[in-house]
Order: sequence, then C-alpha cells, then structure tokens
Amino acid sequence: VLFIDRKEREYLRTLRPGTRVHIRGGTMQSDHLIGLDEGRIVYNTAQEPFLMLRPSFAQLVPNLPRRAQVIYPKDIGPILMWGDIYPGATVIEVGVGPGALSMALLRAVGADGRVVSYEARQDFADMAQANMRQFLGDTPNWTIKVTDALAGFEERGVDRMTIDIAEPWHLLPAAAEALRAGGLILGYVPTVMQVKTFVDALRQHGGFAAVQSFETLLRFWHVKGLSIRPEHRMIGHTGFIVVARRVVDVETR
Repeated sequence: VLFIDRKEREYLRTLRPGTRVHIRGGTMQSDHLIGLDEGRIVYNTAQEPFLMLRPSFAQLVPNLPRRAQVIYPKDIGPILMWGDIYPGATVIEVGVGPGALSMALLRAVGADGRVVSYEARQDFADMAQANMRQFLGDTPNWTIKVTDALAGFEERGVDRMTIDIAEPWHLLPAAAEALRAGGLILGYVPTVMQVKTFVDALRQHGGFAAVQSFETLLRFWHVKGLSIRPEHRMIGHTGFIVVARRVVDVETR
C-alpha cells in the first residue's frame, strides 16, 4: 500500500493482519485498513492524514527490495516500447536483478506469452522470485534459470531478448542462435564505452542490423499556485539502451 502525506512524500508499506504500520511518528492498525477502498484519507495515531492507494508499477519499482541496481521506470518504459514487447511474445531476459524488468515483461507479454530469465547468481534469483510472489502473484509463464547465459540458450525461435549484464557482446553468438529471423535484441548498459563495444560487435557479427542506441532523461516539474518550475532534482543518466534486429546472415544475403 502506498501512503502519501500532505507534502506528497510517499511511503510504501505492506499490510498484514494483526500488525501495525509505522509512518512519521504514528501507527495505524493494518486490520483497520485491509478491505477499505483505495483513494481514501486515513490517519495515524499522531492524527496526520495520508492518502492511501495501491502503488502503480512506476511507484513500486524504486521501492523493491534488492541487492542489485534496479532498472528504473524511466528506462523500463522505453525498453518495452523499443524492445517491441507484445502480447504472446516469447522473451529471454539475461540478468534479473530484483525482478523489476521481469515483472514489466510479464505484464507486456500477457497470459499467452512467455518469459525465460537467465541469472548467474542464486541470491539475485531468490530475491527476484520473492518480489515476484509478493507483488505479481502466481506467474506460470515465467521461468528463471540460475545458470551462466554464456553457456548458451536452450530456447530457439525466440521473439525478443533483453540483456542487462556488463559485457553483452559476449552473448551475440548464442543470441543469434536463439532469436528468430526478425527477432529483436536489446541491451541495457551504464557507460558509453560499453555502448561503443556493443554496437561495434553487433555490426561486425553479420547477423544483426538496424542498430540504435539512446538514453532517456526524466525531469518532473513543480506546479503549485504560481510557482511553476522544473524540480531541483531529476533522474538523469541511468543507462543506455541499444537495440538491433536479427537478420539473415550477411553471407546468406
């Protein structure tokens, strides 16, 4: 549950029967809140009011429990759009982290789609699975494999692939075998040198084309009365997105 105070500060809390939630020097009984309609004002024991809502996905992601850096909503949106993640698609995800992108991919492919996530670290996989159970529930069309993706992919004819690891160019031979013709590969990397290496590798491989690279910047605005200005703080650079299409090999063409 998301609680928003009078200064529009946000507090994400989990309601469990028989417990209390603590916010800003006061408490609220979970039993008094469970079952209420969202969108109402509730008060803690310090008589401070809070707007109570279910968090949107964009509000949930930055608050996910995690041991690795999360992909922020400002990048998840473009990943879904430029990655062309559509209902019914089969998607391979390499690098799970806390599972934020996994959730977004599952929401996009729908019940008829499938997401297969490769994660090299067991602790990251465990955290992603715990977040998935708590915030998305039952996900029969999600498979997580704790293995090194560099060893290759079992899947073939895959529609889309997202990669969030330090050296995505090493995966290109295996990705070319897994992706169908016309399939799309998308890499998420934090530095411009990684962009350079990845783009060069895609163009030199021969099995990929239509390469694009970009970043997104997000700046909120403060709007209160006649005070209308950009917020002093903004979410600047977080990462670069590199996109390419799987094509018939140059030798065949």
